[in-house]
Amino acid sequence: MQKKTIRKNFPVTGMGCAACAARVEKTLQNQPGVVSAAVNYASATASVEYLSDQCSPEALKKAVNDAGYDLCTESEEEAEDEAEKERYDKYKSLKRRTIWAAILSVPLVVIGLFFPDVPSAPWIMWALSTPVVFWLGRGFYTGAWKQLKHRTANMDTLVASSTGIAYLFSAFNTVFPEFWLSRGIVPHVYFEASAVIIAFILLGRLLEERAKGRTSESVRKLVGLQPKTVTVVIPGEKPVYRDVPVSAVRKGDVVAVRPGERVAVDGIVIEGSSFVDESMLSGEPVPVLKQASARVYAGTMNGKGSFTFRAESVGKDTVLAKIIAMVQDAQGSKAPVQKLVDKVAAVFVPVIMGISLLSFVLWVILDPQNGLTHGLLAMVTVLVIACPCALGLATPTAIMVGIGRGAEQGILIKDAESLEIARKTDTVVLDKTGTLTEGRPQVARLVFPKNERSSRPSRAEKPEDILYSLERRSEHPLAEAVVKYLEGCREVPVAGFESITGEGVRGEYAGETYYAGSRKLMERYGIAVGEELSREAGKLEKSAHTVIWFADSTEALCIAAVADRIKESSAMAVETLQKMGIDVWMLTGDNEHTAAAVAAQAGISHFRSGMLPQDKAAFVKSLQDEGHMVAMAGDGINDSAALAQADLSIAMGNGSDIAIDVARMTVISSDLCKIPQALDLSARTVRTIRQNLFWAFIYNIIGVPVAAGVLYPVAGFLLNPMIAGAAMAFSSVSVVANSLRLRKSK
Repeated sequence: MQKKTIRKNFPVTGMGCAACAARVEKTLQNQPGVVSAAVNYASATASVEYLSDQCSPEALKKAVNDAGYDLCTESEEEAEDEAEKERYDKYKSLKRRTIWAAILSVPLVVIGLFFPDVPSAPWIMWALSTPVVFWLGRGFYTGAWKQLKHRTANMDTLVASSTGIAYLFSAFNTVFPEFWLSRGIVPHVYFEASAVIIAFILLGRLLEERAKGRTSESVRKLVGLQPKTVTVVIPGEKPVYRDVPVSAVRKGDVVAVRPGERVAVDGIVIEGSSFVDESMLSGEPVPVLKQASARVYAGTMNGKGSFTFRAESVGKDTVLAKIIAMVQDAQGSKAPVQKLVDKVAAVFVPVIMGISLLSFVLWVILDPQNGLTHGLLAMVTVLVIACPCALGLATPTAIMVGIGRGAEQGILIKDAESLEIARKTDTVVLDKTGTLTEGRPQVARLVFPKNERSSRPSRAEKPEDILYSLERRSEHPLAEAVVKYLEGCREVPVAGFESITGEGVRGEYAGETYYAGSRKLMERYGIAVGEELSREAGKLEKSAHTVIWFADSTEALCIAAVADRIKESSAMAVETLQKMGIDVWMLTGDNEHTAAAVAAQAGISHFRSGMLPQDKAAFVKSLQDEGHMVAMAGDGINDSAALAQADLSIAMGNGSDIAIDVARMTVISSDLCKIPQALDLSARTVRTIRQNLFWAFIYNIIGVPVAAGVLYPVAGFLLNPMIAGAAMAFSSVSVVANSLRLRKSK
């Protein structure tokens, strides 16, 4: 029996930096039954996939608690509410502590700069710095102690070590100045450094928390689209309207929607009509008319009309819920480059502590006169300036903002890896029907030979009746168009019905076999095609009509001219892709004349016609063999083989049947212009990730040696610990701010 795996997202509390995220992730991965675990420091969430018979949320919570953190394992809504409350409380506390730290630090800096020689200055500075270090900065010390108990280290360890050493050294010099004076050394105090470092780091974390909150704004917007209550109609002689929580709605309930209300769940309209704004799903600003039998979706906004609908999908099954889940999963996913960052973050703090200790020892050895003072300053500055937070935030913040921005525009991106693939795409392959065209084929007319209609069908039935009966049994979109056109015809009993993949259908009636499908089907069974029908078919195909042939076992009886209009956005989308340097191909099962006509209308110069599903997949593979990175856009069903073969699969939807589980990207609307937008957004997001990583790495690569004092022998420059604290604080903020620029991308 196959073991059941469960994937859940849990809010994580107590993390202070990227090293904490690495520690929590490693803890989760080491638990029995856990298949995979990924912790996102930016969103403070853990995405865990585990075997339900070997692991449980309670066991995961205990493991994380033992590691010094906490995992919220309540019901999803409760966990999110509790995590949100904790984030808000943390932000308020940070704000309060930052303000007080700044108020106490200002006089410390003034005294340190302008009145250092006043006899009572060290004592006043000691009094002012003590509450900053041990009251306002106590979180760093308690965090460091927790890590020490678990034999690990994080950002709190660096801050607590640096400020603690500076404070204790200054306290010793204040109480026992004679110890240094007797040795010919003037004692210095660094109370202002320890206090200002804490003030700057608190300010940095405050700004970081505020900015991190904005990175997940898109998901909060989506969650906020679903109303809390809904009006359910209880049928009867006199219907009763009752307001109930949305969680109480069940499939089959009748729901009333008043003017200006949001739709609460997915369903089908049964009475009334109105224009509904579906821009939250599709990104399209034009309201859509909803009448009886039309589908409506949770989160969409009703206009001035009112209607009732039958609930079809509720709770986690609504399109909105699936989108929110997908966006959250995608935002929590890791880009390939994140593996390197995680390895660095895991060893970052111990390495920095080693460098700080080494710099102190080298100063003492190489500078006997001032080595102790300079070495202490260098050690503190190295501990302060090093910043694993910037590294930890570089990738996840950009991913969260980029994927969230895509969701707002109706583009669902499955994971971070898809962004990298999309950026490298150089060839886009488009299906014709439903992708380039509207996907609503309509029969323009039936064409019979001008001479007498064939008398082969039973005189009791018209050819239209047999064609209607045959196509009713087919599931092909073109067959649906024929059935709709021939509504009103009489259905006759068809025996031995068979669907011939990519070519058409056949069946028997009154002892005769009939065929409906492509010209290839006629040729396959040796059916004679009259010159008149053949000539007419050629004209129709050149004018972008698809031709369906209807024949008995010996000759073609008539043809149906089917037109599927090209979308208004198709030509613009193709032109945009070509301007981006991307080759565009069109694949279709239609004949060459029809394919050429549609390709010309769309501005596509490369196309293949007469393609069966397996041919499309083989063609995509041939492009890959030539070294191309291929994106395939289709409906996710007929083109499933080609979509699976492509490097980047893009499912085109209209909100009703989104191939969320199949494609790496899903365009919710049918607007083809979303494809170049998606590729451009991916390129921008990956570029932002690389910018963030560059600045995070370069900051540490340059900052740590300068803090250690490498410039002192050359330029006599030794970095002030207070400036180091400010630089460290703002390095994280700058990375998040750079990611937030993606929110304004057009």
